[in-house]
Parts: sequence; C-alpha cells; structure tokens
Amino acid sequence: MYVIVGLGNPGSKYEGTRHNAGYQVLDCLASSYRIEINQRKHRALCGTGVIEGHKVLLVKPQTYMNLSGESVREAVDYYKIDPEEELLVIYDDVSLEPGQLRIRRKGSAGGHNGVKNILLHLGTQVFPRIKVGVGKKPEGYDLADYVLGHFSKEEDGVMQEAFVRAACAAAAILANGPDKAMNDYNQGAAKPS
Repeated sequence: MYVIVGLGNPGSKYEGTRHNAGYQVLDCLASSYRIEINQRKHRALCGTGVIEGHKVLLVKPQTYMNLSGESVREAVDYYKIDPEEELLVIYDDVSLEPGQLRIRRKGSAGGHNGVKNILLHLGTQVFPRIKVGVGKKPEGYDLADYVLGHFSKEEDGVMQEAFVRAACAAAAILANGPDKAMNDYNQGAAKPS
C-alpha cells in the first residue's frame, strides 16, 4: 500500500491558495483514478483506491499545515508502511517558479513548516516528495501572507497544468519508481511516456 499525502489547510478560506497546492494535486489524482476523498480518519480526509496497480490511500491532513506530521504519522503507523518506499508527500515550494516540479527521494524541509513537522514526527528525511513551484515571494511581502494568498490570473492557468502534471508524476512514481519520474518530470515540462 502507498500513502500519498497532499499538504494544505482545511476550510473554504484556504481553497485555491498557494499553500494548498498539495490538496489540488491530490484532487487531480483522485479525479483521474476515480477515488473519492471523503473518509475521515487519521486526522485527515482520505480516499482509498488503485493507481498503476497499487492500492493507495490519498490523505489530505485536516490538522492545518504546521501540524501535518501528526496526521502523516497516524497513517504511516496504522498501515505499517515504510516511509522510504511507500510514502509520497506533495506540497508547494516557494523556491521554484510557478508550475515547475521537483521530485526528490529525501531532503530537508527547506523552510516549509508542514514538511518540517512531518520530519519531526517521522524522525527521517528519507521519503519521496513532489514539490510544486508556486513562485518566489515578492520583495517586501510576508511569507505567510504570500503562501496563503491566491494565484494571479496569469499564474492560474500554469498552475492548473502543473497540478495535472504533478498528479501524473505521482502515478509515474508508483509505476516506475522515483528515479525515472525525476528524469521525466524535474525539467518542468515533461509529459509521461
């Protein structure tokens, strides 16, 4: 079983914000594979299904971003999965251009509070992740205000395409592993073969 986590904040107030990129990718994945994310467990909204022949649990933590690790830890423990091989976390990244993807097998939180909390609760930096670029914070902006803000009209089209591409990348990781997915998707514009 794979646990695929999309990070974000619950509630209509946060819908469509930069920080909810993980939720939006999970919605694309759920739509493509006809998975309903409507079960409440592990302090999250979850949905079970099959992607590329693998049973999956799609997880949208409802703990708010800064406590995402609590939800992830519960799911990892409940299903007794190995985070290094069977966990995938998808989240926004302000160091990447809007729509750019970056797949990694491991790494630090890079200043992302949701990921920082996951690292704390799992006790490891080694788990696959997909970072979705939301653009750098403009000079003079508060980072929290920026990531809790919405995309501009110009960015919106690029981001909608990126969410679909990130969902394809997640499926590619399950089908062929993170290394091939990194080669195919880390350039930002690659499509699945």
